[in-house]
Formats: sequence, structure tokens, C-alpha cells
Amino acid sequence: MKIPFFFNIASHFYIVIFYCFILIKKTMKTVIVMTSLFLGIAATGFAQDKPVKAPPASVKEAFQKQYPGVKAKWELEDGNYEASFTSKNVKTSALYDEKGKLQETETAISQEEFPRAAKEFIAQKKLGPIKETAKIVKPDGTIQYEAEIKKTDYLFDAKGAFLRAQKD
Repeated sequence: MKIPFFFNIASHFYIVIFYCFILIKKTMKTVIVMTSLFLGIAATGFAQDKPVKAPPASVKEAFQKQYPGVKAKWELEDGNYEASFTSKNVKTSALYDEKGKLQETETAISQEEFPRAAKEFIAQKKLGPIKETAKIVKPDGTIQYEAEIKKTDYLFDAKGAFLRAQKD
């Protein structure tokens, strides 16, 4: 017995519809994946420090008063202005608020100068290899130490006791 022509067309129609849904589903997956990738890449751009062509005059004046004749690269970091420069062959940065008040000075140090207690903490917690170390001096004379490990800054007090970790 022969199948009527109508049923043959209907079955082909359903097959075409089925494949269209598969194609749409794959396309939607592609759109979702591509959108997720785009948003992920865009989000990393928002998290970075923003370069600044020129900080406010009060910030520049305060910096020039403290470091006369030194040229710095300026960035905006969490609402504060960071001047990065080299002083006496040492990487240094000074952080100022928008009024020109010094918040902290950060100086690169060798791992030998880094507190022993802090190194022991890092080893004990198996945080990984230290990329950079720095000494931070606040305006009131308070000293902190910083170790960069896997894009995270670990802060320690003057004796090497752990204070906190913050994403770089």
C-alpha cells in the first residue's frame, strides 16, 4: 500500500521544523557563549586602574613639593591619584587624595628585606611564589609590607603579622 502524498509532505515538514529548532538552539548557544565572553572581557577592563593625563593642580603641587623635579606616571586608583616613578633606582609610588593629601608611599624592596614572619605565613598557607614585595609607609609613620602573589596583594604589619588580602 502506498502512503498518500499528503502524509509524505507532512513528515518532511516536521523534519524541516525539527532541524530548524536544532539550528536555532545551536545559534542561541553560540549567542549566549559569545555574549558571556564579551561581558567577561569588558568587565576586566573596568577593574583596572585608569591612566590619568594630569591630576588636579593640588595633587601635582603636593607631589612636586615632596619629589621636586621627578616625573611620574599618573593613574586613578579607587578615587585617589597614584604617581609611579623611580627614585634612587627604586620603583616607588605615592598615593594622594583629590585634595593633594598624601595617603601612602610604596617602595619596592627585595625579598631579603621582607619580614621573616610574613614569609613564614606565606609558606605555611602555601599561597605560591612571591612576585613582588614592597614597603608601605603611611603619613603617620605606620609601616606595612605587601607581597603580590597570583594577582592578589597580601598586606602585613611592621612585624610581619598578616592583615588582609586584596585583589590587585
